[in-house]
Amino acid sequence: MPDTTILLMRRDLAGHIEAPAWPGGVVVQTLGQKPERKLLQAAHAVLQPGYWEGGGGAPIFRQWWKALRRDSEFDPSLVFIARDDQGVVGLVQCWTSAFIKDLAVASRTRRRGGGRALMLTTFHTFAQRGAEHVDLKVREDNAPAITLYKSLGMRTIDRMKA
Repeated sequence: MPDTTILLMRRDLAGHIEAPAWPGGVVVQTLGQKPERKLLQAAHAVLQPGYWEGGGGAPIFRQWWKALRRDSEFDPSLVFIARDDQGVVGLVQCWTSAFIKDLAVASRTRRRGGGRALMLTTFHTFAQRGAEHVDLKVREDNAPAITLYKSLGMRTIDRMKA
């Protein structure tokens, strides 16, 4: 198995951050303190293929939800879920340290601006919380994600072996 290189990318939050532009029919919400199991399962169903397409593996639902809510950096107000009339179309899950842990968009709605809008929502939220920057990690071979992140003003600040 070849070595995998991971990029640490950063977006500084000083200055103007464009407003999110949601695709038609898409609304965003936070996870909330007591989310419905159906919503959690739908969010996980979008996240799961995103893990595999990004070169990783997704834990099963029970393991994912248990680990997420027990993490010291978990805050349900930092999990943004995009929905349309057919269900969950994307989510971004962040840690309190202004770190984006996961971004996933359902294949049926890709290339419509939902991922960009989720990222911009995240930037605005952390700017309002007083964060100076937002970080994330991405596999160097995940060209579509890197293209999106660069278009949002993110830059590589470190490279590491996985």
